[in-house]
Amino acid sequence: MSRNPFKEGENIDLRFFTPKRNMPFRCSVPQLKRWLLTWVPVLSWLPRYSIREDGLGDLIAGISVGIMHLPQGMAYALLASVPPVYGLYTSFYPVLIYFIFGTSRHVSIGTFAVISMMIGSVTERLAPDAHFLVNGTNSSSGFYINEAARDTYRVQVATASTLLTGAFQVVLGMMRFGFVGTYLSEPLVRGYTTGAAAHVVISQLKYLFGVSPQRHNGPLELIYTLVDVCALLPQTSVPTLVISVVSLAVLILVKEINSIYSRKLPLPIPIELLVIIAATLTSYYIHLGDIHQVQVVGEIPSGLLPPAMPDRGLFSSLVGDAFAVAVVSYAISISLGKTFALKYGYKVDNNQELVALGLSNTVGGFFHCYSVTSSMSRSLVQESTGGKTQMAGAISAVIVLITVLKLGALFEELPKAVLSTIVFVNLKGMFKQCADLPLLWKTNRVDLLVWVVTFACTLLLNLDVGLAVSVTFSLLTVILRTQRPKYYVLGWLPGTELYVDAQTYAEAKEILGITIFRCSSFLYHANAELYRQALEEKSGINVNKLLKHKRKRIAKEKREAQKNRKSKQLRNCGSDPCTDSASVGQSECVANGNVNWGFQDEEDTCATSTRIHMSSQSSTHSVILDLSTVGFVDTVTLKMLKNIVRDFGEVDVAVYLAGCQVCVVQHLEQGGFFSEGVCKSKVFPTIHDAVLHCLMLKGRELQNECELEFVFGSFC
Repeated sequence: MSRNPFKEGENIDLRFFTPKRNMPFRCSVPQLKRWLLTWVPVLSWLPRYSIREDGLGDLIAGISVGIMHLPQGMAYALLASVPPVYGLYTSFYPVLIYFIFGTSRHVSIGTFAVISMMIGSVTERLAPDAHFLVNGTNSSSGFYINEAARDTYRVQVATASTLLTGAFQVVLGMMRFGFVGTYLSEPLVRGYTTGAAAHVVISQLKYLFGVSPQRHNGPLELIYTLVDVCALLPQTSVPTLVISVVSLAVLILVKEINSIYSRKLPLPIPIELLVIIAATLTSYYIHLGDIHQVQVVGEIPSGLLPPAMPDRGLFSSLVGDAFAVAVVSYAISISLGKTFALKYGYKVDNNQELVALGLSNTVGGFFHCYSVTSSMSRSLVQESTGGKTQMAGAISAVIVLITVLKLGALFEELPKAVLSTIVFVNLKGMFKQCADLPLLWKTNRVDLLVWVVTFACTLLLNLDVGLAVSVTFSLLTVILRTQRPKYYVLGWLPGTELYVDAQTYAEAKEILGITIFRCSSFLYHANAELYRQALEEKSGINVNKLLKHKRKRIAKEKREAQKNRKSKQLRNCGSDPCTDSASVGQSECVANGNVNWGFQDEEDTCATSTRIHMSSQSSTHSVILDLSTVGFVDTVTLKMLKNIVRDFGEVDVAVYLAGCQVCVVQHLEQGGFFSEGVCKSKVFPTIHDAVLHCLMLKGRELQNECELEFVFGSFC
């Protein structure tokens, strides 16, 4: 017997389905404590910090990551088109802020190649070299670039962009929009970072060869820059090229040794720092900058700069770029943080991570930093050297602070080509993402298409426009897949209450007279009409055709009835109505066992035509719509369901809804779906309940006991 909790004629009390409203805010000590522990996570884990268990591992990891911060901070500052010392500032302040507000124990916040490149594209667009040309007699062209003024303005652009990026992230985190990163799928992020890595490589070629190509902006920027660099190759600075080749060879060799013998080495060899020290000493003693015209880092001021408010007049021209950086940096950080959290069995809060990253950028914007995110290379070193908490990040910040306060001036003679080689070597992991392509070809070609399109758009359309186009394309693939879902007619697995695709499972048996229809996707305005078309196709019931035939038949019956009345009147006038009409009716109504409908009474005609209609239509008497995949119902879907119930009902096919979630029932109730024509008794919690109900109703109409037993089978 069917068990339907939504009884006909009864109203659903939505109070039982409505979530409880939050009580008015009351500031009590326990609530204040919970609030502080939620928004300031360091207060929850720092009092329980065990020096005996975690202290040594965090110390070693912090020193190792701090040593990596020094060369990477200065190198990635070149990508951001700001002086190298600002990369050191970026490796200090945001790390301390994340130590307080972050929830991941293993990620290393700081400079990152892709984010630095995105900031660099903004700073060079708003502060190009051409805006800082001044007259000079020392230059062959009569002009030279005022590098001090240019760098100062570029720092203002970078800090303003960083402050705006942080503000976006904090607001989104406070509004619980931590899910925003999910709109950037993994194939999109990996394709984007690979394309950005190609931009990084091209942008650093000028430092490797010691040339000065023209700055390009907009689409095909990478192609134009590469053409300019190739055209300037005859002007290559030989000392710069030698330094680049030697540094690159040493870095690659030692990093491969670190990778091969990672389990045997207690700590990875800090080859980046060693190369920087060696290159700085070589440059200092043989005067590479003065005699051989090799570009060096230049003046590095000792100490920390006081905080300053970024130029608010730049905000209007940075909104789009800042939002793009906010989304990309968060997507990179949260994906890396969740990887470590899954591996070590702890939880990373999406919204709190967004707030922590936003505060790191916001505070960093006041202290002359540019945008940060998690670095995979530093995070892996922090994990592999024994780091267990964010205390390792605080220790790495102390290493950077000591360098800025006491050791910064020692790196003034460092060749920029060495920093570029460090950037090159650290891009290896990003280019290895190209190995995704064969795997995606085998597993999911739609994701492969997203990866390739994202990479191509990023490569050809620049970082900001490429990201926008890539996200749009990725969302379009989702929309198209929802518009082209798979539709199934379900069959019953004997001996169970399960219903599966009848074509896929040979054991599944379709129930006589009942069509159970399921869509693999949710329903909304974009696929509502397709859903109805697929239902008619799968069920074999062409509603429009049947309705058209029904209307023609009714019209014909009316014409025949009128004709019969006129014929009777004429016959009654010329003969005995009782005898003649009876004999004519008997002789002409039945001929050779066939019925002549033209001589039937009106009541008899309608009754007989109904019997003919019932016998000639499809054998399906019931359709069950499995709505278990539906999470919401919009107005278009609501109208479509109403039309299905009404139109199928006109051709004597009952429609039932099964597997509806509570929220779907609420939407149906609020949209006025239930009315005199659509009762609540047509809604069932499971498919099996709806099937039992249909069989019980049909069983009352069956006259043959054998047929009744055959239809019911083991359902009874």
